[in-house]
Amino acid sequence: MAVVNNSFDSYEAVGNHVDIADVIYNVAPTETPFLSSMPKGKATNRVHQWQNDTLAAAAANHAAEGTTFAAEAQVPTALLNNVCSISSKSPQVTGSQEAMKHYGRGSEMKYKTKQAMKELKRDVEINMLANLAKVTGDGTGTARKQAGLQNYVVTNTSIAGDATASAGTGADLHTDGTARAFTEAMLETVLASAWTQGGNPTKGFLNAFQKRKTAAFSGNSTPQHDKKDKKVYNSVDIYIDPLGCEVRLIPSRQTPADVVYLVDPNHVKVSMLRDFRVLDIPRQGDYMSKLILCEGTLQVGEEKAHAGIYDLTTS
Repeated sequence: MAVVNNSFDSYEAVGNHVDIADVIYNVAPTETPFLSSMPKGKATNRVHQWQNDTLAAAAANHAAEGTTFAAEAQVPTALLNNVCSISSKSPQVTGSQEAMKHYGRGSEMKYKTKQAMKELKRDVEINMLANLAKVTGDGTGTARKQAGLQNYVVTNTSIAGDATASAGTGADLHTDGTARAFTEAMLETVLASAWTQGGNPTKGFLNAFQKRKTAAFSGNSTPQHDKKDKKVYNSVDIYIDPLGCEVRLIPSRQTPADVVYLVDPNHVKVSMLRDFRVLDIPRQGDYMSKLILCEGTLQVGEEKAHAGIYDLTTS
């Protein structure tokens, strides 16, 4: 169809209203299942310490009547620690930008602060689940770093034959070996080991790839079909092993892809020296600044209560 000459169109016009939807879409994940579900504790120093103890192995025990008893050797408690690390975000917005009208948000500063808080919680989750040795830091600019869960859980584990396990004190790293495929046998073995030690892991944290692997476990060999609702169920959300250990398998984006953690919540805490907070930074110019901050650490009260499967294939 021919265009009528001299028709004034939108391509020539100046001053038309800008069309921007009054919403901001963001699909970035914000879940922190480990940080959100673990019990909270209180740290009172930059080095957070705790004790654990154990009982002597069960044995046949018979004493003759009238026996004179001698004192038995006593074993002291073990003292462990982790370092409170500082994690922060610091959004800054100019006075001009804050004063303008925005699409999808009112205050630019409030919007950026809300974003930063979500990002900070994900960062803390990564720190606690990482293969990360603790760093004590110093007063000359070296940041403190907390050790991750993998650097404490060493007793009830499945690792590659050529891997080197950490010492279990948070002071060193787990050295990866040749990757292996995640199997149900691995899961049964480490859960049985934790049960033998007295642990009761009830929460499992694993990345998407390993969670999908559980769909092939023997108990889920035949997917369920709901013809009425036209649904097919092919997921293992709760795993119950032969000893009765019942573990909820929680998909966790921040868990390393080559690791599966089995956690007993009675023996781990997120201990905070300074809980999540928003602080105002005094103005030194025409801008607004906030400091979103937390300082805390992972407290693995008794690592024998937990289990881990390391050195797994990720593709």
